[in-house]
Amino acid sequence: MKVVILAGGVGSRISEESVKRPKPMIEIGEMPILWHLMKIYSYYGFNEFIICAGYKQHMIKQWFSDYFLYTSDITFDFTVPDSIIVHNRNTEPWKVTVIDTGLETQTGGRLKRVQQYVGDETFMLNYGDAVGDINIAELLAYHRSHGKTATVSVYNYGQTKGVLEIDKTTNSVTDFREKSDFDGNLINIGFYVLEKEVFDHIRGDEDEFERHTISELVDERQVQAYVHRGFWQCMDTLREKNKLEKLWQSGGAPWKVWDNR
Repeated sequence: MKVVILAGGVGSRISEESVKRPKPMIEIGEMPILWHLMKIYSYYGFNEFIICAGYKQHMIKQWFSDYFLYTSDITFDFTVPDSIIVHNRNTEPWKVTVIDTGLETQTGGRLKRVQQYVGDETFMLNYGDAVGDINIAELLAYHRSHGKTATVSVYNYGQTKGVLEIDKTTNSVTDFREKSDFDGNLINIGFYVLEKEVFDHIRGDEDEFERHTISELVDERQVQAYVHRGFWQCMDTLREKNKLEKLWQSGGAPWKVWDNR
């Protein structure tokens, strides 16, 4: 099963880093967050990736080209034209297709542009800028159990402050307490499982995946939510990037499922 990763946006909210590179190439522990995300999927046996590139897309292509060289033992035989002998390959068993989906293309449009590479099978989709200890096998099993076009992973992005309970009729405060795991809203965290019919709901480059594609599927009752109750963290800001870096350097990064389990 293929995993499509959206990696073409500018990432304006973390411009301190994205001015130099695509957002998914911003590093955590000296490796791009894109690599971390791919390692999560690879742990569960999904090793074929389609990268929807755009902004500074050449940097993504160059990184994968260099990654193979940097992680393998190689002989360059200059006596034979174009001769490279690989002795010991230490890279993951990945097949990575990087497609330039345009600079201004919206998320739905980017997905539509790689339809020919996805084919007619069930596939996964991710935004490429967040990590978590998502159980991908459980997510896929849940998707297959309900038979709908789309499964979206959701997460309780809880309150960070104390909580007021207010009577809606009188506006009287009825309780003031510390936050709990039950406060907050369920948000979309971008670990999707999708059927090929999703492409029928994308008209062109101008379509945003959430606003247009998923909204249409919701109206048709074709979207099911998978609730993730573990760790998840996006990387929208420099503060969030530093938080992920600190977790990684501590040796206890929760999303490092390939070593933690």
